[in-house]
Amino acid sequence: MTNWVSGMQLTADRLNDNSVTETTTTGLAASTGFAVNSFSGRRVNGITTVMAQVDRTGALITETAAGNGNITDTAMCTFPSGWRPPETVNTIWSNGFNDGECTITSTGVVTVRTTSGSVGMATGTTVRISTTWITG
Repeated sequence: MTNWVSGMQLTADRLNDNSVTETTTTGLAASTGFAVNSFSGRRVNGITTVMAQVDRTGALITETAAGNGNITDTAMCTFPSGWRPPETVNTIWSNGFNDGECTITSTGVVTVRTTSGSVGMATGTTVRISTTWITG
């Protein structure tokens, strides 16, 4: 919280003191082949943390070549406006058995990019992601 002293100038930075805690559990949009399981976002002191769980409802996503860990980049979901990073961030997805890398763009699109264990992402898999960034 900003302590105001006589003579201080009113600026955007001083008004945005990041002391308000915000939360949400709505607004996550699933991409084709996925369904929203749960979503939560929390912003406190200028730090945003989001967690999402989506279920794979489409066909098995397989590696592009056996054993390489790469899969066809697949959009999984889109975070709601106000809960998107200021720039693209990389994070990890997991289902408790295998995992991989995904990106979250400033437009909120979460894209799955790689997988471990050569098992891909099967129909019925609950995919979990979480990440934190400094709020812009």
